[in-house]
Amino acid sequence: MDGFLPIVALSLTVSLSSAAIASVFGIPLAAVLALARFPGRGLLVVGVNALLGLPPVVVGLAMYLLLSHQGPLGVLGLLFTPLAMVLAQAILALPIVAALAHRVLEERWSEFGRAFQASGASRLRALPHLLAMSRRPLSTAVLAGFGRTVSEVGAVIIVGGNIAFHTRTMTTAIVLETSRGNFPLALSLGIVLIGISITVSSAVLVLGRGRG
Repeated sequence: MDGFLPIVALSLTVSLSSAAIASVFGIPLAAVLALARFPGRGLLVVGVNALLGLPPVVVGLAMYLLLSHQGPLGVLGLLFTPLAMVLAQAILALPIVAALAHRVLEERWSEFGRAFQASGASRLRALPHLLAMSRRPLSTAVLAGFGRTVSEVGAVIIVGGNIAFHTRTMTTAIVLETSRGNFPLALSLGIVLIGISITVSSAVLVLGRGRG
């Protein structure tokens, strides 16, 4: 099963990187939506939640048009590279992380906000404490984002091209090897993917039982 380990390694690298980027941008966005008050905030909250069902192939198509030679970012030469796959998956994971984290932080502020304000703490000063109190559910949000990226196929196959030893991930390899009739490799990758999914789901369940 030539290429098995490189495929698994690339999948994990791309998915973990995507989830990390989504978390870096998603959690601060969630904090702003939960604590700040500004015109259009409600519309932005609705928009973030609406993007939870963002179709991967649409994201892949949009990224392709941006990164192609005729696109505005074509000069960067990112199309059919792992970085393009990371960016596409990060876009898909961002609404998940932001929406889940927003709900958690908004709930924490509703529960403890008056106590913080009574002690003289502003919303900004209370934020680190809210994040610390919410570390378990926030970790759940990050894991949910990772679960979204590791199982994704539509966007990555469009912007990555499924190139052997370069952009071939577990999901795209399963599609390819199944069409070739190479079921041992496809099944092996499927078992690994299922194992990762079960691990992530179990971690989400365990973390979800705790409040802090």
